[in-house]
Amino acid sequence: MKIQLRHTFEDIIKLENLLSAWQEFILGKKKKKDVQVFSRDLLDNILTLQQDLANKIYQHGGYEDFYVNDPKRRHIHKASVRDRLLHHAIYRILYPFFDKTFIADSFSCRNNKGMHKALDSFRAMFYKVSKNDHCTCWVLKCDIRKFFDSIDHKILLSILANYIYDKDIMDLLRNIVESYSNKSGVGLPLGNLTSQLFANVYMNIFDQFVKHELKVKHYIRYADDFVFLSIDKKYLENLIPEIQNFLLERLKLTLHPNKIFLQTVVSGVDFLGWKHFTDHRLLRKTTQNRMLRRIIASPTKETLQSYLGLLKHGNTAKVREELLNEWWFMN
Repeated sequence: MKIQLRHTFEDIIKLENLLSAWQEFILGKKKKKDVQVFSRDLLDNILTLQQDLANKIYQHGGYEDFYVNDPKRRHIHKASVRDRLLHHAIYRILYPFFDKTFIADSFSCRNNKGMHKALDSFRAMFYKVSKNDHCTCWVLKCDIRKFFDSIDHKILLSILANYIYDKDIMDLLRNIVESYSNKSGVGLPLGNLTSQLFANVYMNIFDQFVKHELKVKHYIRYADDFVFLSIDKKYLENLIPEIQNFLLERLKLTLHPNKIFLQTVVSGVDFLGWKHFTDHRLLRKTTQNRMLRRIIASPTKETLQSYLGLLKHGNTAKVREELLNEWWFMN
């Protein structure tokens, strides 16, 4: 029997939770025009939201859409401040519960996890599998095609309902999930905080299949990118059809046909923006170029420090020098 969420609908909509959610939501957003407008009558706006929720008349609004290039072109949908505040209030209650259900080797959008820990875990896993580089380590790397745009609402809500017995919470989550679709009943907006949690809940079904049915020991997932490590190439080859079938039949997801790679770490494995080798890793060339473009576009000390922090995680002396030279030139 699955564990059950003990929190209630009232825990989500109580004033203390909404006010705490507001404090988290406004971090880094205080100068945004829509946030400032909402802030002018903050308490009235929050109380109105709370009353609409309590009276079961709340309806999620529409989205403002725009594109960003980071690095590939992405279509972002941004909800209103009122709706995004609610997303944070829901996230505060649901995330701690669902995080306990996730496997240790899922790293995206989780507290005390993240990309850098995923990279460190990949390195540690390589040394374990290769017996400290005494055996050839093979890596199967896969990527899901149009992941967020392919998440099926009916399947997602069914998964959530397995953990959440409170009908009012489920009605609220259905309201949010169904507020967006790129086609009938499919897709989550990249701009919603709740989408990050829902994506992990959705993919946790796959993670559990990998760990408990396929019994894979060495597996790492970050969002829709995941890798399997083994000294047995044939074993990894045989995993591919099982992975494809499960994703399609259970979650209606497909692997990107051009992003299935089976390589040795000696030859270099491209994972999470880095090229991984047995004793070092190099920043992917496209990532280097993107960093330089951003330094030119925004030559601030904060931008520089964030990239220097990233570069500490690999063999990047030449890139650091180029980045510093560009920053000094722009300043």
